[in-house]
Amino acid sequence: MFYVYVLHSVRDAGLYIGYSTDLRRRLGEHKQGASRATSYRGPWNLIYYEAYIEESDAIGRERYLKSGGGRRLVRSQLRNYFAKHPLRAA
Repeated sequence: MFYVYVLHSVRDAGLYIGYSTDLRRRLGEHKQGASRATSYRGPWNLIYYEAYIEESDAIGRERYLKSGGGRRLVRSQLRNYFAKHPLRAA
């Protein structure tokens, strides 16, 4: 399986959108600070993920979620979560 996921930073209230073939391993790397892209912004909470059979579908979805429209979609889908755990001002 191929996973697209969204993390929410406890430290700065920002988002990180990523892709992995092993979601549990990747989340462990983020939580341990082993990922260069996120080590300085943790700790992280997994707030959303999707699973795909085709790698190209997962990569396309990750690309979309990182776009302005994709980030708006995430905010809309998770509006109840963000009402309790606000995002940082953009």
